[in-house]
Amino acid sequence: MIADSAIPGNATALAQQEDFLEAAVREHSRMVFRIACSVLRDPAEAEDATQETFLRALRYGKKFARIEDPKAWLARIAWRVAVERRRQAAWAGRVAEPLENEIPSTAAGTEQLLVEQERSAMLERLIAGLPDSLRDPLVLSALDELSPREVAAALGISEAAVRSRAFRARQILRDRITALTNARS
Repeated sequence: MIADSAIPGNATALAQQEDFLEAAVREHSRMVFRIACSVLRDPAEAEDATQETFLRALRYGKKFARIEDPKAWLARIAWRVAVERRRQAAWAGRVAEPLENEIPSTAAGTEQLLVEQERSAMLERLIAGLPDSLRDPLVLSALDELSPREVAAALGISEAAVRSRAFRARQILRDRITALTNARS
């Protein structure tokens, strides 16, 4: 192994960028995939978006020393990549397959699985029906488990706006679920 002092300046910088990318992939790849999957609703597309996110991170790796929160920085890149891919897919007329194709657990009975799948599908439709300005903070904070600060950084809005929008989205979902359950009764 060559000592850092023996590597010329450009090679040292390249080695540091590769080290950054390797550490970032190890630490944040699951989060990046969850963000991409929540936007794209297709695991294969989410994997491609995850790879593209880390390629973009490597391209801008020189800025890493100035980044205060690498997790939020990667979340923002992942969000932008996924939204861009979603727009391209919509423009091309492709429709993402629902995530319901996963193999269900055998722990619950068939009837229970059907009820749970129906609830999940209903909740997904309700969330998808929210305006983007409310849906995005809700998905990133509740489903992807990012902090309000990280969501704010990813979406380019204030933390107060994140909290307010996520709260409003939850209120709307609660009202719509209540209306649906009352209509079924």
